[in-house]
Amino acid sequence: MQRMIEIDSPLFLNARELSSPADWPAIFGNDHPLALEIGCGIGDFIARTAVDLPDLNFIAIDIYNKGCYKTCRRLEKSRLANVRVLREEARQFVAERIPKGALAAVYINCPDPWPKKRHRKRRLVNSQFAEFIRDYLAPGGDFFFATDFDDYGIDVAEAMPAVEGFENRLAPDLYRHELEGYHLSKYMLKFMAEGKRIYFVHYRKTTDG
Repeated sequence: MQRMIEIDSPLFLNARELSSPADWPAIFGNDHPLALEIGCGIGDFIARTAVDLPDLNFIAIDIYNKGCYKTCRRLEKSRLANVRVLREEARQFVAERIPKGALAAVYINCPDPWPKKRHRKRRLVNSQFAEFIRDYLAPGGDFFFATDFDDYGIDVAEAMPAVEGFENRLAPDLYRHELEGYHLSKYMLKFMAEGKRIYFVHYRKTTDG
């Protein structure tokens, strides 16, 4: 069993100590819009994205303790104040800590693809998840999904058009293998070096969604 690393960063939060939903303006000290990264890995994507978008408050979650630790260290090194990190499971965290209609953007990069057919029902992103997360996005809020796994990318891309309340920002394409201005994580670059392609999906919540 892997040893849990103690994370004493001021950027790391314990969700159990937060209200439901959490008072994010008090946590960040301002009322900037919220953005959420589900599965922050080692924090390279969120660190660069938070620099690009200083008027957003970013919440980065990951289920892995070591990833949260590395993310906090990276953010502190970059002296970023507009990100908070939590070790949490996505659905429960969103339902308990995020106010509905509060998110300006959701980013999900290379989640566990559960490649075996019998395990694919465990995948995080599908039409049911898109319907779930839609309620927490503000009108005009962006939903980004990226994966290196062909089957996963195509499945999500083909499922999204049937989800009401979203518009495809890549139309007429269902997905693309490059997305201008979107930062590539260390894992994405590793996969690309192995000859794999990244599948990018980008939808926006419509005002009547």
